[in-house]
Amino acid sequence: MPSRPRETFSAFLRLGLTSFGGPIAHLEYFRREFVERRQWLSDAQFAQLLAISQFLPGPASSQLGFGIGLLRGGAAGAIAAFVAFTLPSALLLLGLATLSLPLGSGGGAVLLHALKLVAAVVVLDGVVRMARSLTPDAPRIALALATAGGVALVGTAWAQLAAIGVAGVVGALALRPTSEQSAASLPFLASRGAIVAALTLFGAGLTLALAWPVEQASLAALAAAMWRAGALVFGGGHVVLPLLEESIVASGWLSHEVFLSGYGAAQLVPGPMFSFAAFLGAAVPTGSAAWLGAVVAVLAIFFPGFLLMAAVLPVWNRVTAQPVAARAVAGINAAVVGLLAAALVNPVLPAAIMSRWDIAVLALGIIVQRTLHRPTLAVFALCVLAATWMH
Repeated sequence: MPSRPRETFSAFLRLGLTSFGGPIAHLEYFRREFVERRQWLSDAQFAQLLAISQFLPGPASSQLGFGIGLLRGGAAGAIAAFVAFTLPSALLLLGLATLSLPLGSGGGAVLLHALKLVAAVVVLDGVVRMARSLTPDAPRIALALATAGGVALVGTAWAQLAAIGVAGVVGALALRPTSEQSAASLPFLASRGAIVAALTLFGAGLTLALAWPVEQASLAALAAAMWRAGALVFGGGHVVLPLLEESIVASGWLSHEVFLSGYGAAQLVPGPMFSFAAFLGAAVPTGSAAWLGAVVAVLAIFFPGFLLMAAVLPVWNRVTAQPVAARAVAGINAAVVGLLAAALVNPVLPAAIMSRWDIAVLALGIIVQRTLHRPTLAVFALCVLAATWMH
């Protein structure tokens, strides 16, 4: 493996093993790792990639990681980033589906509570840090607050997409990008043929997935269900669950209880939430080996979003070179801060805070991470000890 893909694999494997908390938390894990620690990207470049991943359908945090891999090591780097970030959680969920371990009580419940506390610490820290760079003036602060309020009131995936679209229009009409953002570029080139091929494959796959019959569980039907989910859901993470439930449970492939147990398992493991597909692929009775179902499901749910990222990234610099597009991106970035803040308010904080002691643990976690500059693993250890003591 060439040095850059190997380096990329190592960096993302570390995140795949330690990044608990779901897609919102992953954005801050990535910013801390690749902007602050490794300095592979500037804040402005990270903001550009974040805007792309938020605006495209698919698993937002994994698309962001895929884009970072593309910039760092080309196609090999992108593949290395995906495999390293996804493999640990996919293997764990495959094992859980195979062994059918209980996760809703006892030690599993304690660990889940601790992970929710960790996610609250990470997301709160991320909102503060990203707000400093993406909302540097009053108009963008107002836009972020309006986005947070609107999304919190409506609370649907389509509201998030609408908020990003509105923020882009407002930004194009009323905002001015910072000089740093204007100078930022994403150095990735691809031929026109490669771009067209990616878009064609995405469209052909979606057309086939929408037309495929779902009456009988099979590897092909499973792949179609996962491709639909990966291609049609904006925001990723928890947003994909209703569409997956409609495809997997409503079709009679799995019971609601098994589906929810897999959802609980997906919250217990690090890495992308879309790795839930590995559990579903192993559990759905396709007539094939569990591991093969897991592989098919994981590839089918991630691949559409990666195709879109590979098609959009090479032309992004030309798009944002236009003043109106640069202003729109400034608005979208402000909206992203609002989305993160809305997610912090609901569901991150309500899920984490179950008593006044949780508030104390949250405050202590913030001190450990921000003031003492301890790594997230230290916060995780603190939260596990606190959750165990409180139970």
